[in-house]
Amino acid sequence: MTRLIYPDVHDCRALVIDGNATSRSILVNMLRQMGVGHVYQSGRVMEARRHLENRVFDIVLCDYHFDNSTMSGQDLLDDLRRAQLLPYSTVFVMVTGEASYTSVAEAAEAALDSYLLKPHTATALEQRLLQARHRKKVLKDIFEAIEAGELELAAKHCQERFERREQYWLYAARIGAELFIRLGKHDSARTMYESVQAHQALPWAKLGIARVEVETGQLPQARRTLESLISEQPTYADAYDVMSRVQIEQGDLAAAMETYRTAASITPASIGRLQKLGMLAFYQGETAQALESLERSVRIGLSSKMFDCQTLVLLAQLYFDARDTKGFMHNHESLVKANERRADSVRLQRFLLLSNVLMALLERRNDGAFEHLRALAADIRAEDFDFEAAINMISLMPRVKQAGIAVAEASGWIRDIAHRFCASNAATDLMALAAGSAEDYVTIVREGHQSIAGMAEQAMNHTVAGAPAEAVKALMVRGTETLNAKLIDLAGLVLQRHASKIANRDELAPIISSMRTRYCTKGAQVAIGAQMGRVAGGLNLRA
Repeated sequence: MTRLIYPDVHDCRALVIDGNATSRSILVNMLRQMGVGHVYQSGRVMEARRHLENRVFDIVLCDYHFDNSTMSGQDLLDDLRRAQLLPYSTVFVMVTGEASYTSVAEAAEAALDSYLLKPHTATALEQRLLQARHRKKVLKDIFEAIEAGELELAAKHCQERFERREQYWLYAARIGAELFIRLGKHDSARTMYESVQAHQALPWAKLGIARVEVETGQLPQARRTLESLISEQPTYADAYDVMSRVQIEQGDLAAAMETYRTAASITPASIGRLQKLGMLAFYQGETAQALESLERSVRIGLSSKMFDCQTLVLLAQLYFDARDTKGFMHNHESLVKANERRADSVRLQRFLLLSNVLMALLERRNDGAFEHLRALAADIRAEDFDFEAAINMISLMPRVKQAGIAVAEASGWIRDIAHRFCASNAATDLMALAAGSAEDYVTIVREGHQSIAGMAEQAMNHTVAGAPAEAVKALMVRGTETLNAKLIDLAGLVLQRHASKIANRDELAPIISSMRTRYCTKGAQVAIGAQMGRVAGGLNLRA
């Protein structure tokens, strides 16, 4: 007899992921006996990931362990969560044996809806699904507010449930703290994380505290918090993501690479971590590590929505260096296909232009290389020319030079990029690494950093002399000339701090705000690891 677990169960879509055909068949039959109308199944993690990337399921039953796979069910869940590909409406239940029970039970405290211990009965599965569904119903007002884009309202609902210690308050606290981080209300987020930590020492709460410290610029404190967390939870991969972000922003790129090496060893099938490790290895000159990590990410993730085509840009340069024509052309074809799929993406167009330059050099078509190179350089002052585009351009130029081609404008291009993106020591160091063996380009980058520092100091002397309005004016002029985020941000800070002494402050404020939006929020900071570090340990906010 069919048992209907939900009133709308006939419309439900379920996915069963289990490498064992017998176990998979049992779970499929249990769901059908409960009245689930559409049950799909997959015996491989990669295949399941493609299913989950391209359609929405109401129920996912996923085995924790898969033979002959480096990826566990937990790795799959973590990847989907980081890529914002798992909606709140989906009930995700991990099925596990005794051996992995502890890991799964801990994960359930963080992001899982539930877990099911083998051997299990149909009744046990039914109870788990009902409990998970009930939690989603109880927290419906929060999820609906998020779905509507009303994050302030969703955070308010979380705060109220948290303060009243109502049902599922701990889960609501995690959602609320995540929302507060996204909203820039870092004090509220920290208060919530610390309250949870005081109630129960949960890894995600401690990681949340570290994330708040990073967002508020307390990098040394964040590093200490993360070191403590990693010593307590050495296999907590999300902690390594945030740690690498801290190390990158502190300019410690070698340490960041080692951190990602550890994270990738913990989750060897994580596309994102393999790509980040490969990118850091590329800029550190660790060619073998870069090739290994980037090529592996292509093998397991090229068709995935989690894959970042920046990987193909770096591989194009590595194949060019090795004069691996076969590898280069295969890689180039992947970039062509990516552009065909997303013809409106300026970012992908720039990636393909860079590959076109290298292909022309391989084929000894110097005129073609010049044409594509100048097309890239034409965008150096474009609003959407971000740090990633800048560092790609810088890493390309030494290869053009080594091909024996003299480009008269090259030094000017590097100088313009340096003036625009030398906004921090970390950004400057990474650009210098990207310039590689071209010592003259490295010198231009370093001089660009010194020049920006000199402009800032010269402008700030006006403030010391009691003329903050002149300081703001000078910073705005230099910011407009260079498009440098540091100078523009500094203009805003001086205006804010000395507003009472600046007569035309109301006129200047919107101009600076517009400049910030156009030039300070489009990747002006070091991009490698930043995005993964920003979302690591956080909840998916896609409704």
